[in-house]
Amino acid sequence: MIRGLIFDINGTLSEIWTDEEDESVWRMLSNFLIYQGIDMPAPAVRDAYFAKNQAQRRDSGEAFPEFDAVRLFSDILDDNATGYTRRMPKKKRKQLPLTMAELFRAATLNRLELYDGVKKTLKKLKEKYRLAAVSDGQTAWAYPELHAVGLAGWFDPLIVSGDYGYRKPDKRLFLKALKKMNLRADEAVFVGNDLYRDVYGAAEAGMKTVFFKSNQGDHDYPARADCTIGKFSELAAAVRLLDER
Repeated sequence: MIRGLIFDINGTLSEIWTDEEDESVWRMLSNFLIYQGIDMPAPAVRDAYFAKNQAQRRDSGEAFPEFDAVRLFSDILDDNATGYTRRMPKKKRKQLPLTMAELFRAATLNRLELYDGVKKTLKKLKEKYRLAAVSDGQTAWAYPELHAVGLAGWFDPLIVSGDYGYRKPDKRLFLKALKKMNLRADEAVFVGNDLYRDVYGAAEAGMKTVFFKSNQGDHDYPARADCTIGKFSELAAAVRLLDER
């Protein structure tokens, strides 16, 4: 019997588009650093971001490495701190890496909204099933973005890859959610929009899967979901079908 539903977030519940190539992103961060006592041109900020991102992933030793945005910006601040930066109040200095991570995400964000039928469908499913989420990304971004689309507090637990150093399809993320829910793999269904990271990964953890064929994600990986839907409003019927098998 199915007792819990675990969701991917971006590309499954919400449509999100970001652009890290936009020069204005790096100019904004460069300008922000001026007020922290750091003179760092926009191209240098950009290069440092991508170099540290790559280094974190390379040095993690994980098969599917994830980076930590707050630690990344903390390293940039430490590497370029001046006397002005170091004389800042400790409380402000401690908060700066998180602030920069939030500013970065805000500057790259071009679109964030729920897919049609998401909230109505989740309300219906919540009456019968426990809801959780496993998301690739950063806690600094995931919680505010769920709040922005009206889904804050809907998922327990919410597992975010940036907190662990590895990302989907690593089955450990799915297993962490199951453990926190006190459910066996055969008692939960994973719903995602990516055949590799979501469907393959959840199947490796022993879960049944529903593939939401949204306008984002990998649709070509040779993994087969237990059910495929083209509209989120079709999810309740798909879960009933799986529950009857």
